[in-house]
Amino acid sequence: MLPAGRHGLLVELPTGSAAEAFHAELLRRRALGGLPAVREIVPGARTVLLDGIADGSPGAPERLARALVSWRIPPLPRDAGPAVEVPVVYDGPDLADVAAVWGVEPGDVAGIHSGIEFRVAFSGFAPGFGYLTGLPGHLRVPRRATPRTRVPAGSLALAGPYTGVYPRASPGGWQLIGRTPDPDCLWNQDRDPAALLTPGTRVRFVAPPDRHRAAGTRTEETAR
Repeated sequence: MLPAGRHGLLVELPTGSAAEAFHAELLRRRALGGLPAVREIVPGARTVLLDGIADGSPGAPERLARALVSWRIPPLPRDAGPAVEVPVVYDGPDLADVAAVWGVEPGDVAGIHSGIEFRVAFSGFAPGFGYLTGLPGHLRVPRRATPRTRVPAGSLALAGPYTGVYPRASPGGWQLIGRTPDPDCLWNQDRDPAALLTPGTRVRFVAPPDRHRAAGTRTEETAR
């Protein structure tokens, strides 16, 4: 646990799973009123940043640090948190390469990937880009040996333990297996929250919606 500025703490966790569980516990305790005022709670791959603790009152970060040491963090229930569905078409240029790593036919990738429920562990890289966990260990794939200088907006991609969807065109080295027809659903500055894929959100990839159903549909609004 490290100080982060005058009013913050950076909590380091041993694994990504531990960071997700700690972040979920912070949100749970804050919802129940069991956490001092904290302006921002920002998860990372193996860290959680707490900033603006008790609105900057003297000694507040140190008091919270002492309290955190005694916390018992329960395992993260995979069904905790709100849920969204993101429509995708599995036609990415790296489908064959991913299928080869998985030991399946390219046509099987869609069924395997869409059968997994993912969870946003943390955000980064670009506004609206979420790092989604949930991919089993035997389905992890390496980054491309040569990154692309331009990945189209909406591309559905894999790298290591993560799945992600590019909210805008950018360089990138992940393996592209599909795309969402409506990348604008991922980031909208006029929406609150602006990002569809916020930390703690459960995500399923589904077939493109029909004309009666909006892209990026939230299926549950209340954390369970």
